[in-house]
Amino acid sequence: MSGDDTFEQHRSYLLRYAVLQLGDHDQAEDAVQEIFIDVWKNAARYDERQSSETTFIAMIARRRIIDRIRRAGRRISADSFEDVMTEPESRADRVLQMSVEAEQAAEALRQLKPEQQRVLQLSIVQGLSHQEISDATGIPLGTVKTHARRGILQAREILGLSGSSKEVKV
Repeated sequence: MSGDDTFEQHRSYLLRYAVLQLGDHDQAEDAVQEIFIDVWKNAARYDERQSSETTFIAMIARRRIIDRIRRAGRRISADSFEDVMTEPESRADRVLQMSVEAEQAAEALRQLKPEQQRVLQLSIVQGLSHQEISDATGIPLGTVKTHARRGILQAREILGLSGSSKEVKV
């Protein structure tokens, strides 16, 4: 991470996101400052092999903003109990989360063997069945299934996802 360059590169994006989530420009400015302090404190944990710099910062930003929203929810207000207990989630929050998760999944796929990448790309992205992949590539059906299964298990391991290997379905 490169200090001032990182700050300038991400500041406007983070400020827009914080304003959308918090609804107040002053609170958003404070949140962005907290985010960058947190990024600075956690910079040693950043590993470019696991995620991009943008993903790393976005995850910190999301947590900091959710913390602010939760703190604001703890104050006595006229809101109903249900409103206070429900975690605020806007479309922008869901879009950011999906973007972060997609980036992490893409990064995990890039770490797989080329044949696993190819089979998973055809299966997940293009929606081809194992038989269709076998027919299109000339790879034996059993080998296609092996590449898919091992690729998914390895991607799950890279992403740190837990769960039984029996749950894997392609």
